[in-house]
Amino acid sequence: MNYGEIRGSAEELEAFAESAEPPQARLPSRINVTPDKIERGLTQLVLSLVEFVRRLMEKQALRRIEGGSLSEAQVERLGTTLMRLEEHMQQLMKHFGVESLNLDLGPLGNLFDESAPRGEV
Repeated sequence: MNYGEIRGSAEELEAFAESAEPPQARLPSRINVTPDKIERGLTQLVLSLVEFVRRLMEKQALRRIEGGSLSEAQVERLGTTLMRLEEHMQQLMKHFGVESLNLDLGPLGNLFDESAPRGEV
């Protein structure tokens, strides 16, 4: 018997054909356009994009700090700004009832790699 070869009589194989259900198209889980939830979905999208930009800014700030191109006062001001921005993002998420900003991008994966160390996007 070779790999992929099917043995059996036609009557035996018909038993499998009757029990098989036709394949059904699987809708992606990220589409949710019900009228009562569309506002939350749009809010999540906007906040996710803002969070993405915030993380990029944080990463760039860390590079500049590590590169030594900022004065102590600039580092302090930058740190304070990024902390306040993160606090405001948390407040907005709570206000709009958004639990996660990590969007499912389908075959690309998620927007954020939660296993990456801080400062990585």
